[in-house]
Amino acid sequence: MKKIFIINGSQNFAHSGGKFNETVTDWTIEYLKSKNYEIKTTDIKQDFNLEEEVEKFAWADTIIYHTPVWWFQLPNLFKKYIDDVFTAGHNKGIYKSDGRSRVNPDINYGTGGQLHGRKYMLTTSWNAPATAFTLPGEFFEETSVDEGAMFGFHKMNKFVGMKKLDSFHFHDVEKGATAENIVIFEKNYKNHLEQLFKTL
Repeated sequence: MKKIFIINGSQNFAHSGGKFNETVTDWTIEYLKSKNYEIKTTDIKQDFNLEEEVEKFAWADTIIYHTPVWWFQLPNLFKKYIDDVFTAGHNKGIYKSDGRSRVNPDINYGTGGQLHGRKYMLTTSWNAPATAFTLPGEFFEETSVDEGAMFGFHKMNKFVGMKKLDSFHFHDVEKGATAENIVIFEKNYKNHLEQLFKTL
């Protein structure tokens, strides 16, 4: 049985109540339970124990991150969660070193992770429409989410040894989250999960 660790990285802040990513997390749990996957979850808004979080990463075959994007980065509590948990995981299942040796410190950076064999998937939610990333002359200059704003996030996961699965990005969530669009979001996202997990 595949073991999946799902992290809801949303938080309450200003006009955001974190409800959309809670909904996406629920969709993920519903889909994976229907396929009899073993699931553990964390909501970073709730209290958590660092050692238990490290153990969840070490336990899982696949980690699924759900996060909104605020000011083109992770929300502050989610970033703090990552900083604290990954640091607590030093020599405890997440990473051993940066991979280099004193013999030749110029090579092998980023090869000291302990999560080899695991995979991860990222979902993000944006106020920005998808066209802001694809159309010439638009804000993100034809640079995708994964190659732009989330580039460092993907490198972080590679640093600890994980392999990237195809991401899923929700666009125009703030202005476009009508009842009709939520239905479309759910259908498209679950289709993504179906395609992804049938190959694992």
